[in-house]
Amino acid sequence: MSTPLKDVALIGASGTIGKIILEALLASPDINVTVISRNTSDATFPPNVNVRKTDFSESDLFSAFKGQDAVVSAVGATAFTEQKRFIDVAAHAGVKRFIPSEFSANTLNEPVRQLLPLFNQKKEVLDYLKSKESFGLTWTGIATALLFDWGLTSGFLGYDIPNRTATIWDGGDKRFTLVNERELGQSVISVLKHPQETANKYIYVSSVETTQKEILQALEGETASKWKVIDTTSDAQKSEGFKRLGDGDFSGAFILVRATSYANDPALHANYATDKDLSNDLLGLEPESVKQTIKRVLSKHE
Repeated sequence: MSTPLKDVALIGASGTIGKIILEALLASPDINVTVISRNTSDATFPPNVNVRKTDFSESDLFSAFKGQDAVVSAVGATAFTEQKRFIDVAAHAGVKRFIPSEFSANTLNEPVRQLLPLFNQKKEVLDYLKSKESFGLTWTGIATALLFDWGLTSGFLGYDIPNRTATIWDGGDKRFTLVNERELGQSVISVLKHPQETANKYIYVSSVETTQKEILQALEGETASKWKVIDTTSDAQKSEGFKRLGDGDFSGAFILVRATSYANDPALHANYATDKDLSNDLLGLEPESVKQTIKRVLSKHE
């Protein structure tokens, strides 16, 4: 299966990750993308996007998947397990590749799943994909860790650009990798263009290897200002995350997602550059530096 996968169905295209992937697919002239959207969804897409509305019944999904080379899933947490149904239909429809909704911390890592029990659902999906290999359906899981440029812009990573404030865990010296939107999107495109080399594999990609302190220093340098630092610890953050979840506040999950990179626990293997075999070279990724990314992000805030 060395022929590039050109006809692609994308599920979850209106979400944060889905939008990034859709933009990359649309920018690739060799790929024909169809957005799979629920009948009841009010999500809107650019006029040049082919949108296939569906009731998500198996028969209608079969019709939507028929003739597609690949299905890319960027569904959110509420639909992780629903991917099993998508996989069944994809296998029956003759789809060659299924890319599940990973694009985050390493699902295969048990300490990560202990920190984020929700990710056990992702692991179930990966195991289910392996069980479908005999049906001719291949798969690729893509672990990216957290989004760098998006995380800076949104404040998700704990850096408040307008107020020049940073929340730093455990002194900020732990090294980890992050991914930028461009490399995340390009990793999907490259998997589709290298189907044989990426078949039935869980791969790791990154844009930068850095620390919280290095990011802060770069932000201070580019803004020519001293930022206010709020010191915290892994234990305090994880405790708060679990407490919020226990109270039914899903924002606790966001804290624990940050913990997969920031928490001072070597078992999380958050530095893909040293803890894993990166697929950057295979996929032809050309990452920016921390400084380049920050300069680009800050230019949009001016």
